[in-house]
Amino acid sequence: MGQKTNPIGFRIPVNHDWRSKWFAPRKDFGALLVEDQMIRDVLKKKLEGASVPRINIERAASRCRVTILTARPGVVIGRKGSEIDKLKEELSRITGKDIYVDIQEVKSPDLDAQLVAENVALQLERRIAFRRAMKKAIQIAMDLGAKVSRSVVQGVSAVPNWPASKPTTRAASRCTPSEPTLSLALPKQRLFMASWE
Repeated sequence: MGQKTNPIGFRIPVNHDWRSKWFAPRKDFGALLVEDQMIRDVLKKKLEGASVPRINIERAASRCRVTILTARPGVVIGRKGSEIDKLKEELSRITGKDIYVDIQEVKSPDLDAQLVAENVALQLERRIAFRRAMKKAIQIAMDLGAKVSRSVVQGVSAVPNWPASKPTTRAASRCTPSEPTLSLALPKQRLFMASWE
């Protein structure tokens, strides 16, 4: 029998917190879960360049509070808060509920596994040597105080002339010791990055 466990669920009582905080009766649970995923998908697509590692959702009655953790809050807020107002309107239109949006800044983006993995993925897209990109990311994380840092690139990554088609990023399906947050789809290649305290 396999002994695999979800790393986030495994760490919730110790050093992680829930990403969605709400309670619903059984008949409403599925619809709210799908709505949470829809909110996260819309925000990830809209805020692709804003370095967003995590989106937390809290619900109470017909209200929903969305907390966006970002390394670049100025990009999310926009001029005089115009971008936040657009996000609120769009999320309210999609869900049909009152939406409140909060922005929290990630103090050290070089210690966040999601942001480090996205950074390495961008470097690979720009054809920087994968060993150099990984070693640099790990070195920066360790210099900033991470106790352990691990990255894995699998597949045909050492080939200097891999096809010119642009690689695509998607969420990781397998988990490494913390929150493996990114899988980079190159020709037969996957990237996982984990960094934790």
